[in-house]
Amino acid sequence: MKKLTNKEEEIMMILWNLKKAFVKDVLAEIKEDKPHYNTLSTIIRNLEEKKYVTYVAYGKTHQYYPLISKEDYRKKFMSQAIENYFSNSYKNLVSFFASEEKISVSDLKEIIEHIENKK
Repeated sequence: MKKLTNKEEEIMMILWNLKKAFVKDVLAEIKEDKPHYNTLSTIIRNLEEKKYVTYVAYGKTHQYYPLISKEDYRKKFMSQAIENYFSNSYKNLVSFFASEEKISVSDLKEIIEHIENKK
């Protein structure tokens, strides 16, 4: 699975939400830094080349839809991030968020409770 650019991820988020969309539908969903229609079309074709989306053709118009689920992408992305930035250690990941005060003690207790209930 090839890495996506930030703009490609933004477009994938839109396609995951819409399920199926024409380029004009995707363009309508972009709130900030709206690209030109042709630029967006190129980005979507790049996603197709990377095997993230495919399409159904209606004459010269294409309706695009994701080939990979948001969940599958999230698993791959998180696995790579944990491997690259936290030495493949979930403990290091949680410690990072705790030291950055992005996770509270009550959140950690809830996570521990969730883990214990899974067993």
